[in-house]
Amino acid sequence: MASRVPSPIDALVAGVVGLFAVAEEVSGRTAAPDRPEAAWWIAAGVAAALLVLFRRRAPFGALCAYATANVAAFALVGEVAAAWQYYTLLLLLFTLLSEAHPRDWRAVTGLAVAGGFVAAMLAASSPPPGWGDVAVAVVMSTVAAGAGIAVRRHRSLAVQAAERGALLAREAVSAERARIARELHDIVVHGVSVMTMRTGGVRLMLGQERQAEREILATVEATGREAVEELRLMLNLLRGPETDATVPLAGLDRLDELVDQMSAAGLTVKTEIRGEPVPLPPGLDLSAYRIVQEALTNTLKHAGPTDVTVRIGYRPGELTLEVVDRGPTGPPPRAGESGYGLVGMRERVALFGGTLSTGPVPEGGYRVRAVLPL
Repeated sequence: MASRVPSPIDALVAGVVGLFAVAEEVSGRTAAPDRPEAAWWIAAGVAAALLVLFRRRAPFGALCAYATANVAAFALVGEVAAAWQYYTLLLLLFTLLSEAHPRDWRAVTGLAVAGGFVAAMLAASSPPPGWGDVAVAVVMSTVAAGAGIAVRRHRSLAVQAAERGALLAREAVSAERARIARELHDIVVHGVSVMTMRTGGVRLMLGQERQAEREILATVEATGREAVEELRLMLNLLRGPETDATVPLAGLDRLDELVDQMSAAGLTVKTEIRGEPVPLPPGLDLSAYRIVQEALTNTLKHAGPTDVTVRIGYRPGELTLEVVDRGPTGPPPRAGESGYGLVGMRERVALFGGTLSTGPVPEGGYRVRAVLPL
C-alpha cells in the first residue's frame, strides 16, 4: 500500500474515535462490567485513535495489530469488549477493503482476522451472547466490509472515467490538428507551387550572359518542385482514402452558403459585417470560416432552433468573429454525444496567436468571440 499523509478527515475520524473511547471508559457506559484498570483502557483508547489516524499508511498492518492486541486482552486478561473497540475494528476493516482488491491476500487475511476478533469478542461476552447478538455482529461486519468494497469500486470507476475522458480529449485534439493540417497543407502546396513556377519564369527571362543567376534559380526551382512533391505525398497521407481532394477550401466568402445551411437546419441567422473587408491570408480565412461554422453547429446542438447573430469585424490589425445566440426558445434539444467543438476553435485560434472567449451572456444565451491578428 502507498503511504499517505493523514488528511483533515482522518484527523477528525481519529478524534471522534478517541473521544468516544475515553467517554465510554470514563462514564462506564460499556457493555462490560466496570473495569478496574480504567486508566489503562483510556490509554488504549487514545492509542487506538492514533492507529486510526495513520491507518491509511498501512491498513493491513493496522487491522492486524489492533485485532491481535484486543484478542489477546479477551483471551489472557479475560476482558469483555467495549463498544468502541468493536466500532474501531469495523472502521479499520472498512479502510482495508477500500484500499485492497477483494481477491488480494491482504483483504482475504484481513477478513479472517476480523472474523477472529468478532468470534473472540462474542466468546468473552458476559452474559453469553444470544443468536440475536451474533446476527447483529455479523451483519455490522458485513456492512463495513461491503461499504469498503463499494468505495474502492467507485474510486476505481471514477479513475477509469477520468482516464477515458482525458484520452478522448487528447484524441479530439489530435483529430482536429490533423484536420487543420489537411486544410492548411492545400494552401502551402499551392503557395509553394506558385513560387516555383514564378522562379522558373524569371529563370527563362534571363539571358545566357547571366548563367550564374540562371543556375541559382534552377536550383531553387528544382528544390521547390521536390518540396511540392513531398507536400503532396504528406497531404495524401493526412487526407486518407475517404477524403475528397476536389472539394474547394472554404473561407468567409462562403459565409452566405453556411448561413443558408444553418437556416435550413432551424436556426435564424443574422449576419453583420463591421469595417471594410480586406483580403485575408488563405489559412486565416479558412480558420475564420471553421470557427463560425463550429459555433453555429454548437448552437444548434445545445440550444436548438433559435436566433443567432454572426458579427464579422475588420479592424486595423485584427479580425473579430462573434456568434451570439438567444438560448433555447422551446424545449431543450435531446442531449447527444458530447462533442469537442471548443477544442477545434481553440486550436485554430492558437494557431494564429489569437484569443478566444466563450460563455453565457447576462441577457440570456451564449456567446463565442474570437480575435485573430492580421
